[in-house]
Amino acid sequence: MQDFLWRNHSSLTEFVLLGFSSNTRTNGILFGVFLLLYLTTLLGNGLIITLIHMDSRLHTPMYFFLSVLSILDMGYVTTTVPQMLVHLVCKKKTISYVGCVAQMYIFLMLGITESWLFAIMAYDRYVAICHPLRYKVIMSPSLRGSLVAFCGFWGITCALIYTVSAMILPYCGPNEINHFFCEVPAVLKLACADTSLNDQVDFILGFILLLVPLSLIIVVYINIFAAILRIRSTQGRIKAFSTCVSHITVVTMFSIPCMVMYMRPGSESSPEEDKKLALFYNVISAFLNPIIYSLRNKDVKRAFLKVVGNRKGSG
Repeated sequence: MQDFLWRNHSSLTEFVLLGFSSNTRTNGILFGVFLLLYLTTLLGNGLIITLIHMDSRLHTPMYFFLSVLSILDMGYVTTTVPQMLVHLVCKKKTISYVGCVAQMYIFLMLGITESWLFAIMAYDRYVAICHPLRYKVIMSPSLRGSLVAFCGFWGITCALIYTVSAMILPYCGPNEINHFFCEVPAVLKLACADTSLNDQVDFILGFILLLVPLSLIIVVYINIFAAILRIRSTQGRIKAFSTCVSHITVVTMFSIPCMVMYMRPGSESSPEEDKKLALFYNVISAFLNPIIYSLRNKDVKRAFLKVVGNRKGSG
């Protein structure tokens, strides 16, 4: 695929990522903020993965999917943020053509996989609340593995379609991308050809990859809330509902900005708005996910205190 794309990209061998600002002082402040967010994201998601691995009480389907989400989030931010940090402090803000293609593909692959994973996590909550006695039997290790593989399949194949459809277009200059990484809508603005077909492809894929999973999530939660209302005790209803709140919050933060970015025509987009949207579903969402899941989750808190207590005891 690399040779095919290379032959079709015309005269450009690299792109310039304009980022957020040309002001050195502003970039210095942004560097500090984004470095802190990035390191905290890696630490938070890494901690969740470690706790789930170490505490046998967290060896359940829900936490298996949560650990997969944390791995995706760590990869998601690492695809874009380290390069953005370098560009904030360096005068040279270029990325090679091949590097741009690779970044675009990996970013899309992880994002699409995560979009479908949210639907799988909603189904997991449905089984846990509506069929609690059969939960671990239904959500067997083989089914869990198959569902994650299904998400990965969609990510790998659809990211390839997105990337190839964007990069087979001729790019003959200018080479300045008004964004902080190689995202499809921003790159398409530099194409020396009509991109209306790409807008249609983006809308169709956006419908399949965002609206379909979101619709499944809505249908699942309608059934979940109906089941919760049938629970007689108030405490039982609150406990069942609280297990869903974190997931609903995370899905909303990720899906709505993605739909705005990928399902509107390129002519209606604003570079500055696009950067803010991308920051939200790429950086902010991955940063907040471990906070949202851990703050509302007694099991995670208990596992953390247990690990800390064991270390103090051994010390």
